[in-house]
Formats: sequence, C-alpha cells, structure tokens
Amino acid sequence: MKKKAIVIHSGGMDSSICLALAIKEFGKDEVLSLSFSYQQRHSNELQQAALICQTWQVDHAVIQIDALKELTDNALMNKGMLIEHSEGKAPNTLVIGRNGLMARLGAIHADHIGANCIYMGVMGLEGANSGYRDCSREYMDLKEEILRLDLGNPNFEIRTPLVHMTKKETLDVADKLGVLDFLLEETISCYEGISKQGCKVCPACILRNQGIAEYRQKEIQQSNSESRCFNSHC
Repeated sequence: MKKKAIVIHSGGMDSSICLALAIKEFGKDEVLSLSFSYQQRHSNELQQAALICQTWQVDHAVIQIDALKELTDNALMNKGMLIEHSEGKAPNTLVIGRNGLMARLGAIHADHIGANCIYMGVMGLEGANSGYRDCSREYMDLKEEILRLDLGNPNFEIRTPLVHMTKKETLDVADKLGVLDFLLEETISCYEGISKQGCKVCPACILRNQGIAEYRQKEIQQSNSESRCFNSHC
C-alpha cells in the first residue's frame, strides 16, 4: 500500500478537519487515516474515526500502544481518576509525550508507505489555555527536525494546518470544506466520550463548545447584516 499522506486521526473535530484537508489536496485514495488505541477513556472516538473514514471512503488503520498505560498515569487513561484542571497547571488529562510518540510512529509508517508528510490536528490554543505542552508549532518543528534525520528525508513534513487558529476559525475551515454539519454530529472531543456537546466541563468540551458558540454568533451577525442590507436595498 502506497500513500502520499498520513493523518493522525483521533475521531475528534480537529484531526477530522485535517483529514478533510488532506483529502482535498491528495485525493481520498492517497491518504491513510491512522488512529491509536492506548486505553483512552474516550475510546469510542476510535469508532467515530472509523465511521468518518468509511463515509469518506478513506483507508483507516488503528495501532495499539497499550503499553503507554504501563509507563505513565493520567485521567485520560485512568477511568478511576476524576478529571481536574487547576488554574496555572496542566490538566491531569495530559498524556506526557503522546503527540510526539504518535508523530514518530506515524512518520515511521509514512516512510514505509512512501508518504512525505503526516497531518496532526494540534492547536496552539490548547497549549495556551489547557497546558498541553506538545501542541505548539515550535514543538512540532523540533520533532520534524529529528524525524528528518531518522528517516533520512530532509523533505519530510509534519503538517499542522490548524495550529495557529481559534476553534471558531477551524469551524470556518470545515464549513468551507462542506463537512461542518457532518463533523459536528459525528466527531467526539469529550474526554468522557460523550458526543456532540459532551460533558461540558472537561477542557476539550469547553474549547469545542466555546468555538461553536462563537461560530454561531458570527452566523447570526452575518444573517442580521444581510437582512439589513436587503431591507435597505444596499
């Protein structure tokens, strides 16, 4: 199996937007969706990743990295631990090194199937607002440099198209791609694995729901502006 791009695909909104972007650039037959199972408490996100790929007719693979649970402990993998986020600290849902590990494994497989890039749906605001240290472009630049050495490929890329955006801006991207309504229904961002608005209190739900509210407010403002323009015949 040869592909041109791999998308690290959790089944959440951001990685699914990246999948849509990769399909737009390379075509569905040239993209592989790669998910990871690490005994995450919201593991039903993997079912959604599979459903999205089936709907979009994209090849999908799941890699088991269950050993991660033997190396570290956090609320994202330990269902007996309450999700907590104290001010000034990273939430206890932080899985240390997770994004770096997924990037490395994704890059190894990309090299194997002839792909020169992987997509990751990381966003800088998750680092700024939630304390996730591996969600910045600076982090990915360092990881990309190392992977280029590992692979012997100076052209290898970690693509992070959403990294400098707000959640509202990512929804704009999804809307322009024609997949927003579908992804709002079918993606899971909530750490408790609850669909749509989720639990409303975990860091992922707060960011997602805030972004949706801002996006809907923009739609209302645009609708009101168009209505005023029509009534005044502008």
